[in-house]
Amino acid sequence: QVQLVESGGGLVQPGGSLRLSCSMSGFIANYDVMAWYRRAPGKQREFVAAIASGRATNYAESVKGRFTVSRNNFNNTMWLQMNSLKPEDTAVYYCNLQGTNFWGQGTQVTVSS
Repeated sequence: QVQLVESGGGLVQPGGSLRLSCSMSGFIANYDVMAWYRRAPGKQREFVAAIASGRATNYAESVKGRFTVSRNNFNNTMWLQMNSLKPEDTAVYYCNLQGTNFWGQGTQVTVSS
C-alpha cells in the first residue's frame, strides 16, 4: 500500500516563503518521477513541479524561478521550496507519483496580507 503525506502548508504574506514536504511509504521503488500539483478554489488541479530519481526537474511556467523541487531517494521524501509567493499561489498542494493514482491528502497554502 502506497501512502503519501504532505505537510508544511499555512498562511503566508505575499513575498514570503514556505517549504512543503511529502513523505512516501510503501512499495514505491518502481516509480521514477515524483510531482507536485495544486488545486486553487474553483479551478482544476494543475501541475506545479516534478523531479526524477536522477534529479532532472520540470516546472510549470508560473512557478519557474520561484519554486524549487528536491528529493531524498533514501528516505522517500520530496520537498517544494516556495519563495516570492503570490496570492495566485493559494491552493491545496498535492504530491503524486507521476503517472499513477497515488495522491496525498493535500496541504493548504494561503498567500494573503
